[in-house]
Amino acid sequence: MDLPTLVLVAIGLSLDTFAVSISVGLMKCHIRFWQATRLALVLAFFQGGLPVLGWFVGDQIISITNGFGHYVAFALLSGIGIKMIIESLKPEEKRNPVNPFKLIVIVGMAISTSIDALVVGFSFAFIDVNIFHALIIIGFTTYLFGMLGMLFGKKAGMRFGKRMEIVGGVVLLGLGLKILIENLNGSGALM
Repeated sequence: MDLPTLVLVAIGLSLDTFAVSISVGLMKCHIRFWQATRLALVLAFFQGGLPVLGWFVGDQIISITNGFGHYVAFALLSGIGIKMIIESLKPEEKRNPVNPFKLIVIVGMAISTSIDALVVGFSFAFIDVNIFHALIIIGFTTYLFGMLGMLFGKKAGMRFGKRMEIVGGVVLLGLGLKILIENLNGSGALM
């Protein structure tokens, strides 16, 4: 696989991460650089690492994710999105918003946005691809998209107020529904 194609694959895989990162920026308008970096690095680790795992394990990956991978992604993204929407509608003194920097939430978002990368890695086993280059390019692209997404979400959240959390929740819920519908129709990468 040539470098431009690999970069396009990396961008395609990073779009879910970008959407999730925008939601995080909308939730937390006061993100410290190290918090954003930690989140983006975990997202990049999963997004870059799961294709490598798929490449190594090959055929077994399809049997593991086939039939339920899209349900896992839907449940994780939708659950976080619904909680964001509910919390944003509560009065300020009764709010207990989702903390996107808790390790369990970070890993949940990383897994839910990286399941398709696992299947892409499986396909890498059948084509001529330097898996080390794929890991670096996909990981770096995901990190970059994650940081840019949080910056964009943070700026929008600061400009338009706390109710932008609803938008972030709707984005996550919509992303979860998109993954579920695409895979139930047989057109998604998780089947």
